[in-house]
Amino acid sequence: MSAVEPPLTLINGRPALALPVTDRGLLYGDGLFETVAVRARQPCLWARHLARLQRGCARLAIASPDATLLGDEVEVLLAGAPAPDGVLKVVVTRGSGPRGYAPPALPTPTRILTFAAGLPGPVFAAEDGIRLTLCETRLGDNVRLAGVKHLNRLEQVLARAEWSDPAVHDGIMCDHHGRAICCTAANLFAVFQDGIVTPALDRCGVAGTVREVVREHAAALGIGFIERALPLPELLGADGLFISNALLGVLPVERVRDRYFDSAAIPATLLERVRKAALEPETPA
Repeated sequence: MSAVEPPLTLINGRPALALPVTDRGLLYGDGLFETVAVRARQPCLWARHLARLQRGCARLAIASPDATLLGDEVEVLLAGAPAPDGVLKVVVTRGSGPRGYAPPALPTPTRILTFAAGLPGPVFAAEDGIRLTLCETRLGDNVRLAGVKHLNRLEQVLARAEWSDPAVHDGIMCDHHGRAICCTAANLFAVFQDGIVTPALDRCGVAGTVREVVREHAAALGIGFIERALPLPELLGADGLFISNALLGVLPVERVRDRYFDSAAIPATLLERVRKAALEPETPA
């Protein structure tokens, strides 16, 4: 790569701040993204984020970026970051094309990397639990897009606009059948006496990278773990509740509106192991 001042934004490997107005990511949300925690100038869970990006590209029939090239670009970006910790966003769109929904016959995908200093947090705070609300906005069923972190996030945007109380960390979103699916920016886990239940994401929702970390560590600890439909009343009747996302790891929930949960019901060892694994820096190359 040419010797340039390390940028905070790279578009197709070059410092830039603008996209063509014909880019399908802008016009149609035709693409995917990953939000990655950065610690000590290294991305966390990079291998998992890259694998999910590749799976999403395959689902949308978008050519996935070369893993080595993308890793090199991440290293260049983070080497020039103004802080060692922050948030890396990786966006892949189908690129530009002619007017209309039909994908171009020979698309040239667009790669966008951005860095923002500072992780939300403090990362290991809220030991007694966070507050959630219930969102009126519902998630629509779409089997073809279920689990994929695609660029169409209007449902989450509308849901997030429903509250302004800074004491509320996030909001629970349901599908049109009244089943709890996720928060606007996190996966959900309900703790019962016989184990942990996380909502099935076979019709909507995003399959988070830390969600899989929770599953794996629960199995290693011999904790029951199942993915299935979870009606909202059942979720609100759980002994404990916690959430996960790539920037925060895992956080226990203290209350959802006026329903309180017992953080002691969540296996402490599980939380500790997942937090450590989720926020462990990795070399992207």
